[in-house]
Amino acid sequence: MPIYRSADAVQHRLHGTVFHAYASPSTGSKQLCTWRIEVAAGTTGVPHRVARDEVLILFAGRLAVTLDGAASVVEPCDVLVIPAGAEFRVDNDGPVPAEAWVTTSAGFEATLPDGTTITPPWVS
Repeated sequence: MPIYRSADAVQHRLHGTVFHAYASPSTGSKQLCTWRIEVAAGTTGVPHRVARDEVLILFAGRLAVTLDGAASVVEPCDVLVIPAGAEFRVDNDGPVPAEAWVTTSAGFEATLPDGTTITPPWVS
């Protein structure tokens, strides 16, 4: 039975955020990738353009998000849908860490402002 225990999640660190990888093609999920993020207090994110739809559900803390130039705030239990092709940035300008769950489809890539395209290790 494919149960992914929190203690078994592989951690990756990038731009002030810890990514806890769960389901992905390498763990048996053919179509979806899921991970939990911890965004440290005081973190300014890096804008990136997503190649696939992405869904973020905030559990704790508060995140300032910019989606295609429009700024907003995500509070606990809010769901943010980031459409494929959108430029997205997440900041934690608050005093406490923020935690969220993210889901996207396999094959996810992101393009950074300098044109570099990355396939994060937590989606393979």
